[in-house]
Amino acid sequence: MVKRVLERFRRDWRFRDAVEHVETVPARRAEYAKVTDLPENIMEYLEGNGIRLYRHQAEALEAVREGRNILITTPTASGKTLAFNLPIMETLTLDGSATALYIYPAKALSRDQLKVLRHLESELGITLNPATYDGDTPREMRPWIRENSRAVLTNPHQLHRILPWHHQWRRFYSNLRYVVIDEAHQYRGVFGSGVALLIRRLRRICRHYGSDPRFILASATLANPEEFSGKLTGLDFHIISQDTSPSGPRHFVLYNPYSKRGDPSAHLETSSILTYLVLRGVQTLCFTVSRKMAELVTRWTREQLDRENRKLIDRVTSYRAGYLADQRRMIESGLRSGKLLGVTTTNALELGIDIGSLDAVIISGYPGTMISTWQQAGRAGRNRNDSLVILVAFENPLDQYIMKNPSFIFERPHENAIINPENRFILRNHTACAAAELPLTLDDFLDHDFSMAVAGEMLDGGELEISQEGLVCSNDPQFRYGLDDISSDTFTVICEGRTLETMSRSQAYREAHEGAVLMNHGNTYIVRDFDLQKRRITVERRDVEYHTSVLRETELRVIRKLRRRRVGSLEVNFGEVEVTEHYTGYRVMNYSKVLGKRDLELPPIRFRTRALWFTVPETLRKRVEGEYGDDETFEGGLHGAEHALIALFPLHVLCDRMDIGGLSTPWHPDTQEATVFIYDGFEGGIGLAEKGVEVFEDLLRSTLELVSSCGCSDGCPSCIYSPKCGNDNSPLHRDATVMILEHLMGRVSGDARDESSEEAPDALEEVELLCSEGRLSDAKLKLHEILEDEPENAGACYLMGAILREQGETEMADYFHERARNGMN
Repeated sequence: MVKRVLERFRRDWRFRDAVEHVETVPARRAEYAKVTDLPENIMEYLEGNGIRLYRHQAEALEAVREGRNILITTPTASGKTLAFNLPIMETLTLDGSATALYIYPAKALSRDQLKVLRHLESELGITLNPATYDGDTPREMRPWIRENSRAVLTNPHQLHRILPWHHQWRRFYSNLRYVVIDEAHQYRGVFGSGVALLIRRLRRICRHYGSDPRFILASATLANPEEFSGKLTGLDFHIISQDTSPSGPRHFVLYNPYSKRGDPSAHLETSSILTYLVLRGVQTLCFTVSRKMAELVTRWTREQLDRENRKLIDRVTSYRAGYLADQRRMIESGLRSGKLLGVTTTNALELGIDIGSLDAVIISGYPGTMISTWQQAGRAGRNRNDSLVILVAFENPLDQYIMKNPSFIFERPHENAIINPENRFILRNHTACAAAELPLTLDDFLDHDFSMAVAGEMLDGGELEISQEGLVCSNDPQFRYGLDDISSDTFTVICEGRTLETMSRSQAYREAHEGAVLMNHGNTYIVRDFDLQKRRITVERRDVEYHTSVLRETELRVIRKLRRRRVGSLEVNFGEVEVTEHYTGYRVMNYSKVLGKRDLELPPIRFRTRALWFTVPETLRKRVEGEYGDDETFEGGLHGAEHALIALFPLHVLCDRMDIGGLSTPWHPDTQEATVFIYDGFEGGIGLAEKGVEVFEDLLRSTLELVSSCGCSDGCPSCIYSPKCGNDNSPLHRDATVMILEHLMGRVSGDARDESSEEAPDALEEVELLCSEGRLSDAKLKLHEILEDEPENAGACYLMGAILREQGETEMADYFHERARNGMN
């Protein structure tokens, strides 16, 4: 049926001009493996339910048996859940005291996995007492779970809060054999960096209680699985990436409303496509960009059905966060049973919530990552029959690039998931939390990636204290620092006395300045008061037909160049920079039409971060200006190149466009040339620009393809215009942008190599390195050098004492620790 409907869709006069490309992903036959040495209860369960193991599931079992940590990166509906549960159930069958911890990013996923574990408990005849332990767990149930559950399901935020109470979990941690981290690709950026350090804190507590659990990660396909899994956990992993499960043919349609004449609306086109499929009995899940749009698409679809087949109106509904639990369960059940034919949703149904398999999926707007695209697409595919996926493009550069370059979706994974557990600000927060959980010792710095240099700064600042057992922290830091925090400089958004969200100062300036239209879970709010002193933003709920866009001027100073990478004859630099942002006003807009401008008076934001940059020679400036005879043309070309590179950055590095910033200038005092900078939008950097240096050739190539293939004449929102531009998209020049990008592309042919590294390690980091190599005598000599220059350096005194205590010289250790305390005072 699906294939027949697709053929008609492609011929229909309403849709055919917008169909850019149709890719058929062929059916795949299953590859099985025979496993005969499982415990009898598991063998009976598999045979009784007619389950044959796919080859990748058997590979996971053998790798875990060999004591390896594994990362399973096969697609949606490939049997990942059984792949990680099988070795766990084997161990929990053979060892009646063994326990397992499951970490999920969403409560709904924990709830679904709880059903799976209860089913396995019943089928296998073993006692697991599986339970979720999160903010919804009744207080009276918690002691029982801690004492009796062998399989506990939680989320990172809850784990962050309960780790200080590890003594209450002694039984569980002492016997912990496995930690499962499902949907691991969700842990990236600032949040992922926080989770990475949370995992190190968990491993440290396990070691305290004598356990060393294996880690099992399940993730969507990534371009850097080894790097990502290692940074997330601090461990080595065996990667399982080949999917050997069966699947039916999947027809993937790239649909571009902006190829049609007139003034198209991607949202109205989405509703028309959903109506078309529902009328033909094709059960469809439609993903939208916001809660508000999910509701609107549902309403528009019902209005069309009211005209064409009123009996189908009640078979279409929306699904989103904010609905009552009973409402969501009813919708999920309606999808599984087939009672519902069309459901519009946000990404709330992207993850592995059990709704069965559907005939078709509509993705309204590229969801920001290939991972989300394929996860949403994976919802279609019933009983190995044909399925349909339609990606409806928006006007922005990311969507338009994909429409013009379909091979980008269907070839190898391009996205790199980036986390940086070495960010000093995030590290400070988690060092405090770790010291509150157990005293930090010398071994912790060597084994669990905590930084001696950061601990030294915290000692000097009085955030850490010295005890006989190690460094300690009081005042419940896990309540002061969240997993999303990179700075304590946060603002609280209040509506009618209720906290809507918290945000960093830079986010508050961008999105919640006075007069701004703030989006929160698809709802719109107007900012009525912006209190800088109290860091309190008061908003009023209102539906409006306009939005706001802040205006910003940026200054950037190079602090130090850390390394440079030469690609052919092009030099791409990476280093530490200081960014100063001046927020001068904002625009009131209706789509792309400017309705007015307002001034803002806010103190500038100044922060240090990491950036990549490259320069453009004076000879190219002369060529551009000679070609177009306009002084602003060259600056407009640089500005356009900056916009386009940032727009396509998320295709290669998993991030949001707002996670990165940029600056282009025809002359920069630190480089003495025309320069384009791309920087991490977070204090200290989280590794985005650094990864950008590594993938720069691919980023440059895709950017040139985007801009040069755009059908506009002067630049447009599909290529070099940015909705977030702080300079009001002025100046911009599309043809000059193409000239600059072509010049850069011409220089990157040839070998790539890193030429230098100018980053000298911090003195205490050098001590840490010497200790990790077992060179304690050399470490003490280095500490003596530090203390000669800085006699009151609390961190150096503490480390000297820690090394001496390790060597049994207790009296001298006490002397240096007393010096450290005096230095702190």
